[in-house]
Amino acid sequence: MRGLVEAVLPARMGTPFRWLVGSSWATNLGDGIAVAAGPLLVASQTQDPLLVALGALLQRLPWLLFGLHAGVLADRMDRCRLVVAVDLARVGVLVVLTAALVTGDVGIAVVLTALFVLGTAEVFADTTAATLLPMVVPRADLGIGNARLMAGWLTMNQLVGPAVGAVLFAAGAAWPFVSQALLLALGALLVSRMRLPARERPAGRSHVGRDIREGLRWTWGNAAVRTLTLTIVTFNVTYGAAWSVLVLYADQQLDLGAVGFGLLTSAGALGGILGTASYDWLEKRASLATLMRIGLVIETLTHLAFALTMTAWVAMVVMFVFGAHAFVWGTTSRTVRMRAVPMRLQGRVGSLYSMGVFGGILLGQLLGGLTARAWGITGPFWFGFVGSAVLLPLIWGQLTHIAHAGDELDEAVPAR
Repeated sequence: MRGLVEAVLPARMGTPFRWLVGSSWATNLGDGIAVAAGPLLVASQTQDPLLVALGALLQRLPWLLFGLHAGVLADRMDRCRLVVAVDLARVGVLVVLTAALVTGDVGIAVVLTALFVLGTAEVFADTTAATLLPMVVPRADLGIGNARLMAGWLTMNQLVGPAVGAVLFAAGAAWPFVSQALLLALGALLVSRMRLPARERPAGRSHVGRDIREGLRWTWGNAAVRTLTLTIVTFNVTYGAAWSVLVLYADQQLDLGAVGFGLLTSAGALGGILGTASYDWLEKRASLATLMRIGLVIETLTHLAFALTMTAWVAMVVMFVFGAHAFVWGTTSRTVRMRAVPMRLQGRVGSLYSMGVFGGILLGQLLGGLTARAWGITGPFWFGFVGSAVLLPLIWGQLTHIAHAGDELDEAVPAR
């Protein structure tokens, strides 16, 4: 057991890192439970498709509304205390929601309000928590650290959590939210145990608008981070377009039913597990620039393969490979950004990056629906292939510079 712990959470990376991973895995399990329980709760209150869709929108909309403000707070305040405070606030909202469910004094308005408040709090919690890793591990270990956090997100938030949430909801509507509250409280407790190195914070009274503009100016003025952010936005547009019709593609193009669609998405998750598990090995044998180049080639060819294939098992293989790429790319791009951004700007630049991710996907989903309506179910995949194929040569030569951005930074030695 000790050898397994050492392999997953190396002692050289310090005790604060272990507290951070434990907290991340606990809160991701709680959020994963809500991934299934939230829509089920909405559907139990209304059969109106618009209100059901609104429930999903209200959980993502806060990223666009409050993402930049979350970054300002993360850079201004004590980051551990902010994560603890926001997670405990989420616990409070869940307690109120649970009480309403137990007493039967709940309606669709209450549910939608709770989902929006929880989504807003999650923006502040996730933005701030993302700034903690570069404070507690050396720059050379950021790749491994991000791989461990991504592994927790994949297994807890995407695989285990939703299944547990559905089972708990079947046992009683309140149980998933009780479980989520307990897991968030555990996550807050673990983060509170972390000891961070002292960092310089802006003196004087904060001005939110000025702080936001500083983050935007720095991002635009840093060629490597600017290009990386634009890459994230554009490739998420092509990804969002293709994946917006995946369920229809599985039915109409591959002749898969509901179970087959579930297997298709599971193939991607299994590939993701392989990608995160092999990241240590990959990082030792390939440069970050090489990993980024291979990943973007795989993504481009994935769109082409889906546009052409009509065979289910081929699509399963393609999805498995794409899943591995997606999590290797996600780990690598986060690592590159964290290495390039000064500690005092991690929150603002990171929040802008996250807004680019969600904004790109939302725009892509809209374009995907329109493209599929105009040119058929494979239209979004052709759009994704052509768009990616055009963008890839434009950034190919810059990826080496992006991968080494921030090498000159000399941050404080993390606490142990």
